[in-house]
Amino acid sequence: MNRVTARTHAMKLIYEWEMGGEGGEDTRIDLLGVQPGEEESAFMERMFNGVVENVAELDRRIEENARGWTLERISRVDLAILRLAAYELSLGRTPEAVIVNEAVEMARQYSGEKSPQFIHGVLGSISRSMAR
Repeated sequence: MNRVTARTHAMKLIYEWEMGGEGGEDTRIDLLGVQPGEEESAFMERMFNGVVENVAELDRRIEENARGWTLERISRVDLAILRLAAYELSLGRTPEAVIVNEAVEMARQYSGEKSPQFIHGVLGSISRSMAR
């Protein structure tokens, strides 16, 4: 497993948590179908815990930058992708272009036809607002 795959699995855990699950070890193995390596597992854990611990701030930032959209209108998959990417952007450890590109790719694979453009626009706005 690599960082891209670990990021995708972290998004799935965030989605599962949003839908009322706990994101526990059994869920991780069942959902992912694999036992992740130590590095990938640590990354997924950091991303998942970071989103859960900072969800109020992340949601505020997403809603502020998703002009004309409330959180309730955003699909749960898109919200999981946005939360993960917004959290990772806030850490400042990975180039913004990498985070945005991978979020758009996740939207292409797991969400609706218009989601990649929506995700790109919201994350671009978040990125610009953080640079101020």
